Amino acid sequence: MAVKAKHQRLTLILLALAALIGAALLAAYALRDQASYFYAPSDIEAKGVEAGRAIRLGGMVRRGSIAQAADGVTVNFIVEDGKASVPVTYRGITPDLFVEGSGVVAEGRMDAGGTFVADNLLAKHDENYMPRELEDMNLDEIKQQAETTVTQ
Repeated sequence: MAVKAKHQRLTLILLALAALIGAALLAAYALRDQASYFYAPSDIEAKGVEAGRAIRLGGMVRRGSIAQAADGVTVNFIVEDGKASVPVTYRGITPDLFVEGSGVVAEGRMDAGGTFVADNLLAKHDENYMPRELEDMNLDEIKQQAETTVTQ
């Protein structure tokens, strides 16, 4: 007895669906260690994070906490969220917007001593951001500069 075309299509659809679900599960399993989760300092204090696990730490840079190390490349600072704080060490060139009192997202890992060792820093700015080139200009001068740039 021959299989009807309707049953054949249904079987193919079910096999394709099972293959898609299997592929998604394999991809999720393969990426489980590569995912970088976002934590605030209070989350780290409350839940704890095992040393060596890749995470993102976000919060505000505490005023007065940025200290340049003697090697000229390493920067130590504290990230806080109003409830808790985490010491951070970063080795590299900091972004231009990285200043005390500003928002920052640091990608890296906690070490065994409770210090966050950042591999990458992402500085955040507020809605009042102004490029350094335009800081000393008034609104009319900024408009004139914009018009000049557009017409060139």
